[in-house]
Amino acid sequence: MQITTQMIDEVADRIKSVVRKTPLEFNKRLSEEYHARIYLKREDLQEVRSFKIRGAYNKMAKLSLDEKKRGVVCASAGNHAQGVAYGCSALKIKGVIFMPVVTPDQKIEKVNNFGGEFVEIRLEGNSFDEAALASQVYCQKEHSVYVHPFNDPLVIAGQGTVAKEIYEELNNRVDVVIAGIGGGGMISGVASYFKAKNPQVTIIGSEPEGAAGMQSSLRAGKVVTLTHVDTFVDGAAVKTVGENTFEICNELLKKVVLVPEGLVATIMVELYQNEGIIVEPAGALAVAALDQVSAEIKNKTVVCIISGGNNDILRYGEILERSLVYQGLRHYFIIEFAQKPGQLRRFLDYCLGPTDDIVRFEYIKKSNKEKGPALVSLELKDKQDLEPLLKRMKEIKLNFRIITSDDLLYHYII
Repeated sequence: MQITTQMIDEVADRIKSVVRKTPLEFNKRLSEEYHARIYLKREDLQEVRSFKIRGAYNKMAKLSLDEKKRGVVCASAGNHAQGVAYGCSALKIKGVIFMPVVTPDQKIEKVNNFGGEFVEIRLEGNSFDEAALASQVYCQKEHSVYVHPFNDPLVIAGQGTVAKEIYEELNNRVDVVIAGIGGGGMISGVASYFKAKNPQVTIIGSEPEGAAGMQSSLRAGKVVTLTHVDTFVDGAAVKTVGENTFEICNELLKKVVLVPEGLVATIMVELYQNEGIIVEPAGALAVAALDQVSAEIKNKTVVCIISGGNNDILRYGEILERSLVYQGLRHYFIIEFAQKPGQLRRFLDYCLGPTDDIVRFEYIKKSNKEKGPALVSLELKDKQDLEPLLKRMKEIKLNFRIITSDDLLYHYII
């Protein structure tokens, strides 16, 4: 399928009353770090705090009177739901929105706020795909209109207006555009616009390692369905990308890079601490890809699309934890201590370095046993301090095990 610049230009005119032209900000810190001219396209500053309003509103504004009377149905991990809810309220259309059970409360509340009396929320399944299946069954039963979050030409063209704003503001002085990928709607619209205007522009996609639906499909030469996704990057936790978006990405993207969820968390923390930008995990995907493409963006003008900022403040504990683990600064151990006085002091005095810190210690004394295990979490000032720490623990013959991300206990702790 083809999304033309004419289609995107028409959409831009249609949605201009409800969609904000978001800032394109030059980022000095990232530009110096990567020796490039890096801009951040701030879609987190839309009223619904993501780009999803563009495609959702465009789709709904094009409905016939009969279709509007039948109402709309959609499935979403959060941001598309807010765009649809906003459209329902603005256009006075009834909507039923299916969301995964694991959707953060902050996103559910915002859907309610934007949709008000026009929207009903139903929580179904543990992933976007499971919610989507339930929504499609309901839509067919009720003969409603389905507003797909990414696999619809009207939605893709709506997301493409992001590219139109970038292109016009930089007056075609763009070398590389990096965008996150969930189902592929935004990057398909962005790639379609830029490649038509200037085929020399490089388009790079960024996916979380735990939800690599597009990269897996591109490698297979067809759309594949993942058996499992990590839902930390909830806005991109899609098992099956769209047929339409796959076709466009297969033709127009240079490549798709995968970023670890821990790196996503680290970028979220860095954007907040340095620029005061609050992003959700999916919103950090484009910036998180910079390390992997650093060689090819040197001395070039690069735009990273910050796709959304709907992040629940209650998640920051997990985000910081994932970031520290990824950086090698926080480690978890099961340590077996002899059940007699002075064992913990021996560990503190001999094993811990001057800047090592215990941040978690859980131990229950079993009076009928000679030894007992303790859960210990240590935070290091430098990741290089780990090997000396392990060496000292072995020297005093401590029986211990490092808890890695492959361990079931790790997922209980984090």
